[in-house]
Amino acid sequence: MSKSVLCAVDLGNAEILNKVIVQAATLAGQDGAQLDVVTVLPDFGESWVSGFFEEHHHEKAVKETAARLREVCEQAVGNERNAKIRHLVATGTAYQEILKTAKAAGSDLIVIGAHKPDLQDYLLGPNAARVVRHSTCSVFVVR
Repeated sequence: MSKSVLCAVDLGNAEILNKVIVQAATLAGQDGAQLDVVTVLPDFGESWVSGFFEEHHHEKAVKETAARLREVCEQAVGNERNAKIRHLVATGTAYQEILKTAKAAGSDLIVIGAHKPDLQDYLLGPNAARVVRHSTCSVFVVR
């Protein structure tokens, strides 16, 4: 029985986004678990790339992403259910931040989407595969 379910989404993957959120909400609802939905932004703050962005670019990106995440969740599960979801925006490497968020939230289950692998995924390993390999809790992969 899950007490906390973490749903990790990629807002750029519209093809599976709604399906992942609905599945996570269903699994959380079955156990009366808290549902957290997280998305991860890349971290450009310490690299040479950061010089090309405005001073408050990151804060603006987090704010806009949080608003988009709330909107997407509301479209997927409705306003009433969305009000009970904790919406989280992390910054860093996707799989590392997902695992860190799951640990901090005490998640018993991670729900994550997987797209059809490209050649580069076979060589580098997609985020979903890394989450499955390194997670200390169960992982439900939505295809």
